[in-house]
Amino acid sequence: MASAKPGNNRLLPEEKMNVKTLYLIRHTTPRVEAGICYGQLDIDVADSFEEEARRVIRWLPPLELVLTSPLLRAYTLGGYLAQKKNCELRSDARLMEKNFGMWEGRSWNDIPRSEVDAWAADILGYIPAGGESAQQLMLRAQSFLNEISLLPQQHIAVVAHAGSIRAMLASISGVPLVDTLKWQIEYGAVIGVRT
Repeated sequence: MASAKPGNNRLLPEEKMNVKTLYLIRHTTPRVEAGICYGQLDIDVADSFEEEARRVIRWLPPLELVLTSPLLRAYTLGGYLAQKKNCELRSDARLMEKNFGMWEGRSWNDIPRSEVDAWAADILGYIPAGGESAQQLMLRAQSFLNEISLLPQQHIAVVAHAGSIRAMLASISGVPLVDTLKWQIEYGAVIGVRT
């Protein structure tokens, strides 16, 4: 994407802001029972990690930097990618999953229906007790994206979680965050975007 000077049809790519290619990568399968709300719980990766990580690495070109959530399930993959791609690894708490507060570690079926209904009625603003809202997650993602736009590296892997990846995609694309909730982001998914 290049810009043109007024009155001049010639495209000038050097005048374009610092364009980056980001590879938004969801962590591999976590070691947690199905149906558990785990949000920011720091859980390990499943036994399938090596196989899943090898699939992820095949999708990636040479990288200059890997930025990762500090949560173990993301950081483990981030470290693996940085080692295999021979690049720097940095952790950033803004990439963590949405904080579900008192819901974390509980079965979704055990969370009071009234609380889940209140959340469904106000996806962006509802805050589970001790947690954060989706709007707060969105602000974290926007802050992260603003900061990495200033970095000199052009090819960056970002290892995060479904919620934080949706928030980044919403911010980059200008799509409302609630419209991203139906987007499937599988474990180990790699989504390339230009910013």
